[in-house]
Amino acid sequence: MWKPPCACCRRIRLTSISIVPAVRAPRCPPVSPDRSRVRGVGAALAATALCLAMSLVPARAAQFLRAQGQQIVDEQGRPVILRGVGLGGWMLQEGYMLGLGGPGMQHTIRQRIVELIGEQDTQAFYRAWLDNYVGKDDIDAVAAWGFNSVRLPMHYELYTLPLSKEPVPGQQTWLEDGFKRTDDLIAWAKANGLYVILDLHAAPGGQGNDLNISDRDPSTPSLWDDAGNRDKMVALWRKLAQRYRDEPAVAGYDIINEPNWGFASPADKNGCAETGNAPLRELLVRTTAAIREIDQRHIVIIEGNCWGNNYRGVLDAGPWDDNLVLSFHKYWNGTGRDSIKDQLALRARWNMPLWLGETGENSNDWFTRTVETMEGEGIGWANWPLKKLRYNNPLQVIANPGYQRVLAYWEGKGPRPSREQAREALMTLATHDIRMQNNARHPDVVDAWLRAPRDDRSPPFKPNRVARDGAEIAAVDFDLGRNGVAYFDLTAANESGKPGAQWNPSQLYRNDGVDLAGGSEGPRVAAMQDGEWLKYTIDVEAGGAYMLSVRGKPGVTKAKVNGGPLAPVRVNDAQAVSLQQGRNTLVIEAVSGEPDLSTLSLRPAFGGER
Repeated sequence: MWKPPCACCRRIRLTSISIVPAVRAPRCPPVSPDRSRVRGVGAALAATALCLAMSLVPARAAQFLRAQGQQIVDEQGRPVILRGVGLGGWMLQEGYMLGLGGPGMQHTIRQRIVELIGEQDTQAFYRAWLDNYVGKDDIDAVAAWGFNSVRLPMHYELYTLPLSKEPVPGQQTWLEDGFKRTDDLIAWAKANGLYVILDLHAAPGGQGNDLNISDRDPSTPSLWDDAGNRDKMVALWRKLAQRYRDEPAVAGYDIINEPNWGFASPADKNGCAETGNAPLRELLVRTTAAIREIDQRHIVIIEGNCWGNNYRGVLDAGPWDDNLVLSFHKYWNGTGRDSIKDQLALRARWNMPLWLGETGENSNDWFTRTVETMEGEGIGWANWPLKKLRYNNPLQVIANPGYQRVLAYWEGKGPRPSREQAREALMTLATHDIRMQNNARHPDVVDAWLRAPRDDRSPPFKPNRVARDGAEIAAVDFDLGRNGVAYFDLTAANESGKPGAQWNPSQLYRNDGVDLAGGSEGPRVAAMQDGEWLKYTIDVEAGGAYMLSVRGKPGVTKAKVNGGPLAPVRVNDAQAVSLQQGRNTLVIEAVSGEPDLSTLSLRPAFGGER
């Protein structure tokens, strides 16, 4: 898999039940030849893979992890699946996470802020950003939802000076700020039994031509252009190993994120056609050796060229360490086993574990299908990212109106704010908006990662209770679950190979493959195509006859109540339905006219309370 370059939006990419119980593994389910879960593979193989995934022991950060054959295991040799989330946007900002179009390197974002509020206030902004973007409450929530690990994308400048600022050439100046913040994160994770993966996301000089992800300044030498930058990277990992060599809560060292560089040809901008990758292998080998001088226990995680996916030449001479894990990244492509055939072939050839170190920025249905495939193959994963201004992640930053005006100015769509206005907006963003207690929460996204991959049920998105005098149910509050289980939509995910949000262009309310639209009365389901449907689980206080009206813009729908079909009816017309006391299911399917749906009205058929 490769990721196409897009300077402004390459990463427009994005509950809570672990399948691993603490006491005993559940019995493996019987094989059903017509279940959608086994489509495309043999039923017996699928059942075996599912059984393996369900019998894994729960990950607990009190034990060192290691590579053993094709699995990551704990100290007793028991397989561990890392189910993680990446903390992108904290130590390293990317423009799209802040709502910016165009080039979005952190150093250019910083310069924009300096131009508005000056250097001193900009320093205050970045201190507040680092203090508030991730806190213990975020990590507590990650654990409560059911994730067992977090991946920390590190910017080297929080740990050491850039090469150009070193007072003594060839020596390294260490900065305590980055190490202290890493210590804090590990402490929060340990309190919750979580693992931490250390990820060098921005290497000295920058490791590729996708500038945003490593905060690279193309006017200065890259990681590959200057040996001093590579020396600094190796020295940083040696220092990190010294600090964390005895810390079992650190799962491993992800030593360089997403290299993307054409070593043989500058025309191969992101290294996707590279066949040799000799400089990359050399740096990976050298960095591993530096770590092993100090730390023999921690996993070393390596990534190929072309955003982590091109391993040609990297392993041709064989693995150089017996505790390596191969990481790959996955965005905007298919979700079946065939989509990772190259990675599986690498694993088989070199008898090494795989880890999906980054994936996300897609629909809930895509998340669910991807996790199902990964865990069926015994592969752990890390969702990218935990939060940003956009919506397809567990948490969403809701920016204050003043910051929206700052964005409008930066995008050439509004007047320049005064220094005081800009300072207030930016400091409110950094001290209030990004904090977890002020973030919007998206339980549908968490559900897609952690429950839906192994559960074909569709629990309610919200409690839909029908009292004796009836109820109004918002059409957007259909059940949780994958496409074909909780709803059916003809465009349920983005598998185009390019970034985008085709599954729900409005980016409102939910991240499922159902088109939603906004309005003065709140979000609604928009332009349902023929054959698309929505499922609602409802709890009825008193069983009996009710009148059902599907309200919205003109069109024709048909309903199923507890599996029983009803005749098609026009939107806004009523028809009689029979509901049982307690739990019921209601499915609404579009027949014609591309209706918009706002609410489902259920009223007693004979009026009044019963």
